[in-house]
Amino acid sequence: MASLYIKDAKTAERVTRIAERLGTTKTAALNRAFDALEQILPRDDDTPPADFVEWMKWYRARNPLPPPTGLKADKAFFDEMWGEDPDEP
Repeated sequence: MASLYIKDAKTAERVTRIAERLGTTKTAALNRAFDALEQILPRDDDTPPADFVEWMKWYRARNPLPPPTGLKADKAFFDEMWGEDPDEP
């Protein structure tokens, strides 16, 4: 099992205080802190995030929608596009 030794007494004390406030272990407190930090740091690679909402943001940033054309996409538009008579029921 890996272990983490915090040499700085002030930092070790902070971790202890935060763990006590959270009512959890020091390891769990550090895991929560690093999870939160990972969410706000920019990604080093272009690997999509696992969280769906974050994935959607990642995807939309790389695949923006085209600008609006101003065309009206109603039934007549689609009828014409498919070569149908728009006046036919």
